[in-house]
Parts: sequence; C-alpha cells; structure tokens
Amino acid sequence: MLSRRSLGKLALAQGIVSVLGSAAIARDRVVRIGCQKYGTLVLLKEKGFLEEALKPKGVSVQWAQFPAGPPLLQALISGALDFGGTGDLPPVFAQASSPGALIYAGNETPTGSSEAIIVPASSAIRSVSDLRGKRVAVTRGSDAHWLLLSSLKNNGLTFKDVEVSYLLPAAARPAFEAGKVDAWSIWDPYLSGVGTPVRSLATGSDVGGGTQFYLARTGFFTDSRDLLHDVIAAVERCDEWAQANKAEVAAILARSTGLDLAVVARSVDKINFGFHRITPQVVAHQQHIADTFAAEGLLPSTPKVSEAAPEI
Repeated sequence: MLSRRSLGKLALAQGIVSVLGSAAIARDRVVRIGCQKYGTLVLLKEKGFLEEALKPKGVSVQWAQFPAGPPLLQALISGALDFGGTGDLPPVFAQASSPGALIYAGNETPTGSSEAIIVPASSAIRSVSDLRGKRVAVTRGSDAHWLLLSSLKNNGLTFKDVEVSYLLPAAARPAFEAGKVDAWSIWDPYLSGVGTPVRSLATGSDVGGGTQFYLARTGFFTDSRDLLHDVIAAVERCDEWAQANKAEVAAILARSTGLDLAVVARSVDKINFGFHRITPQVVAHQQHIADTFAAEGLLPSTPKVSEAAPEI
C-alpha cells in the first residue's frame, strides 16, 4: 500500500502531466483556412493579422489555396478546413449535398460588377437572348453559374437553350480566347484579366450577385466558437486595412494571381471592402438562389438556408 507521502507525490506527478498535456494540446491547436487567389483572405494571409491574434493563445494557422469555391467547400465539408471564402452559389450546392456540414459566418459588401457574362467585342451576340444555341463556358457551382442561370431566366431562356461547357477558369480562358466557346460567365480577377477585347451581356448587379461569403465548418462553430470569433475579428481588421490601402492590395493580389498589376488594380477599384453579419435579407436571397437551382433539377435537394445561418 502506498504511503500518504507516496500518494502525494503521485498526485503531484499526475497534476504535472495533466498541465503539460493541456499545454501540449493548446500548442497543437490549429485553425485551417481555405482561400482562393483573390480576395480578403489572401490579404489576411499576407498581412498576418490572424497569426498575430492567435499566437498569444498558442494557436497556429494553416493555409490552403483553391482554384474556385466548390473544391474549397468540399475540403471544408470533409473536415480538412475550418473556415473559407466563396461566392454566393457554392455554399448552396454544398448545403444541398451535405446538410448540416457548414454555416454562414458573414459576407463582404456585394460587388456585382466583379462578375459578368462576356463575349468577344467582335461577336454578333448582342444580348443574353442571343445566347440561344450558343456555347457558354462557366465553372459549375460557382457564383458565375448563378449569374448565367438567372440571366437566362430573365430573358426567357433556360440551360436547355444553350450548350454549357463546365470549365475551371484556367481552362475556360484559352477556350474563350480561341473561340471554342461563344461566351464566358466569369468573375474577377479573371474577368479583368481577359486578354482580348470583350463586351458584357450581363453583370452580377443585374441579378443581385457578386457577394462573397465566409463559411465555417459546423464543428468549428460548435466546438471552437472563440476561435471563430477571432477569425472574424481578423477579417474585419483586414477589410478596414484593405479599404484604406488599395494600392498595396492590388500589389499583393497581382503577385497572388500572376496577373498584370494594372489589371488587378482595375478589379480592386470596384471593391468596397467590408465584413457584414448575415442578415435575413441575405438569407432570403440565398434561398431564392437555392430554390431556382432546385427547380431546374440541378440540386440533389432544396436546402433551407436559414438552418445554416445561426447567430454567431
């Protein structure tokens, strides 16, 4: 039988192990952020505001870059990410395919002019109605996908009236510039970086598009809400900095995208950086998008957006 002194030593040892274990767990805490080549999260990574906020808590940050919103949200749903940013349509597709997997954490000020359906300046296509029977490139599940569908519907057409080519931007741009597709529904900075003269048939402003959303893994929201609050605060700080330093913003995003600085500067000039909490009006518009795609038979189910928009 252990003596009282031995028991005391054992309890002390166990306490030390417990404290050390807790410290190790704290040191091992990581927030995983998914970003694309453009937008506030790229700036946040470059400026280090989030690392600065989390370092005193012993929390590190891991970054992963994606070519578009849909694959980013796939990573979020799979548990490989905790937080990321996309356009308006990707979270609708993600919620429809994986109910309960993610939540809306906020959104940027809408910039409808940052996305458009474009044709070559020399094209005989003068309006969205003229797209009947034409080949149109778009990234499946992207905000440009919503721009295309809603613009067609506003002009009495559906996807059945056009030949849709689902391409990521890297493949869509050469196809468009080589004339292999007649039109391209695309977002900035790719929109501003097209290498040939173009004409816009419709923009996000025409359909209430151009909103960038922040999404979080549901488990991150429920289990690490303090860290989610820290991430949001860092995004807010970064947006305030970006709005006041657009020349530096353009330089950072030009390096990130590999596009000409003048091209990126034109794109950045359109943006009014600012983080916003999710409002009932935003939820209603996202629900409209979801209902429209579901009616076209393009979603496996009709998500209820309000279920993914909790109070944070």
